Amino acid sequence: MKQLILGITVFFCAPEVQAQAVWTMQQCMQYAVKHNHEVKRAELELDNYQAGKTAAIGRFLPEIDARVGAQYNFGRAIDPETNIYTDVSTFSNVYSLQASLPVFDGFSRIHALRAAKASVLMGQSAFRQKQNQTALSVLQAYANAAYYEGLVRMAGEKVEETTLLLRQTRVLEEVGRKSSADVAQVESQKAEADYELTHQQNLLASALLELKKGMNYPLTDSLRLTIDEVTARDARDYGSLPTSRNLVPELLVAQYQMQASKHEWHQARSAILPTLSFSAGLNTTYFHTLHSDDAQSFRSQLKNNMGEYLGFTLSIPLFNRLQTATSIRRAKNNYRIACENYAQKQLELEKLAREAWQDWQGYLKQTEQMLQKVEADSIAYQLTRRQFEEGLSTAIDLHTTSSQLLKSKATLLQCRLMAIVKEQLVRYYQGIAIWTE
Repeated sequence: MKQLILGITVFFCAPEVQAQAVWTMQQCMQYAVKHNHEVKRAELELDNYQAGKTAAIGRFLPEIDARVGAQYNFGRAIDPETNIYTDVSTFSNVYSLQASLPVFDGFSRIHALRAAKASVLMGQSAFRQKQNQTALSVLQAYANAAYYEGLVRMAGEKVEETTLLLRQTRVLEEVGRKSSADVAQVESQKAEADYELTHQQNLLASALLELKKGMNYPLTDSLRLTIDEVTARDARDYGSLPTSRNLVPELLVAQYQMQASKHEWHQARSAILPTLSFSAGLNTTYFHTLHSDDAQSFRSQLKNNMGEYLGFTLSIPLFNRLQTATSIRRAKNNYRIACENYAQKQLELEKLAREAWQDWQGYLKQTEQMLQKVEADSIAYQLTRRQFEEGLSTAIDLHTTSSQLLKSKATLLQCRLMAIVKEQLVRYYQGIAIWTE
């Protein structure tokens, strides 16, 4: 019964384990977005912006504080009951409750709140930007790893092919149809194929380490990729060059930074206006002469000494050693810098979007051309190999056509992968989150 249960468990769990063992491009990007350290830092920075917005809202609320003080006097001091000097020791308590609220502050709080709201939007855009940048980085690393994995497969097939060819050549040597020189040349090709396989395996291991680093994936765990289902869509699916780059998080960050700088500039200018604040409170005291039983009770003193007050305070700035003028000047310059950054970012994104679109179309055309070249090189290699077996061509000719075919396959794989990368860049410049389905 235990063996039956174990077998059923393995049967149902095996597909899931196998599915998790092979990672697609989309799964790698989604994993990286969730676990990458830079994305987590951007999320924490966004929380700081939200905390700043909460603090800006809190400035509209009254400030309330309570104070309690205790004082022990000995030696010569003033008696609070008689207001004359005395030499007796006394103990006193002071209790106060105060509330204050700024009525007018030159609209400083309003501009601070608007700047905080713009900062929150900027933080949200920066968070999405970091997610997309992480996904793009992992996409490039995935393409590199998939490219080297494809080269490893080709090199492995080349090793098997040269091994079989070496056996055939030795058989042909035994029957007198091939010379020892032909066998030596094929052995050289076999050694070269073995070296190329080892070299590509080392490059694949390095590419996988780089991919794991970008994903924040455990470096000691295995990571298998699949490149069979990786294809690029036709550029005609998009119609024409995309122009909706106002939704790109990178541009939104510059836009909201400009808005925040503008409100900070207005907030700095509000310092030249007068401020009016309202305050209200109450206080009471308790006094007791030590070693004396004539003092009133604690409750009666708190009640009898209770006092309340209301007040308005008007503050008019006159001169503060040019601090306000300097702050306004800096804030204005920061706003102008943000405007320049926004205009520059627009120009850069326009250029990069057009480059990505052109590169995507170019790689799609190159893929079609390389498909034809691979087919032609495959036919040439098959014919050359048949001629070699019949003694009509040399091992050098066979090696030349074989190397040409391998190079064409590698170039085709590279064009396919680069078309996928450029397609995702086009989607990014359209403001689409490329790491989502």
